Amino acid sequence: MHIVFLSPDEPLYLPEFYRYVIENLSHGHDIKVIIVPPVYKNTTKLDLVLRYAKTFGLKEAVALSFMVIYYKGMDLLFSGRWDGFYSMRAVFRKYGIPYLYENDVNSRRNLDRLRTWETDLVISISCPQIFKQELIELPLKGCLNQHGSILPDYRGVMPSFWVLANNESEAGSTLFFVNEKIDAGDVLVQRKFPIHPDDTLESFIRRSKRIGAEMVVEGVEKINRGKAETYSLDMSKGNYYGWPKREDVKRFLNNGRRFR
Repeated sequence: MHIVFLSPDEPLYLPEFYRYVIENLSHGHDIKVIIVPPVYKNTTKLDLVLRYAKTFGLKEAVALSFMVIYYKGMDLLFSGRWDGFYSMRAVFRKYGIPYLYENDVNSRRNLDRLRTWETDLVISISCPQIFKQELIELPLKGCLNQHGSILPDYRGVMPSFWVLANNESEAGSTLFFVNEKIDAGDVLVQRKFPIHPDDTLESFIRRSKRIGAEMVVEGVEKINRGKAETYSLDMSKGNYYGWPKREDVKRFLNNGRRFR
């Protein structure tokens, strides 16, 4: 199949995600990646940092910013050639995966590009943009999205934070076909897994991303074999979470949780 992934250039968790997916997909798939901006339209990186600092505290915002700058700096220093720093660029170069940058996944330029590539399957991994109907209907076998919760529970943003803040004992991940509603399409693969008492937000996200990578491989192979059985979500159930507030962060910390 001709598969196109859509992702932001995120240096903390996605390089390892893509390394696993690329190494474990069966041979014969043509894989390309379109890298999108890591923020929503009309939002700058500074806006995001300030919002993060206001919610999670200056110390955590500085720590996260330092990690991002460090990994991106090492990637620039070694031009993506040193495998010891798994930037997305390093992973794609190592495995010969073509990649390019696009500001708007719904743009005419991007839609024409996907048609030229004869795209069979689009897979969204942490893509912050909402897909419009033309993009959803373009790939022959559909658009998939990976969401880090047991849908329809924990729809919305930052599900990893919310399950820890709410002191859940179980979490999960869902790979589903995108429709025009948010986190509401037909489910292809869904897994549940326990939350460990000593999980930090960082360790939990890393484990969740690894499980998500396994699910993407499983889902692609199901579609490739023509065994893509799905089921619908009951959208009358579940819940939706937006951006946390300071009191939510306090609850997270009072549960004994830490960011890293």
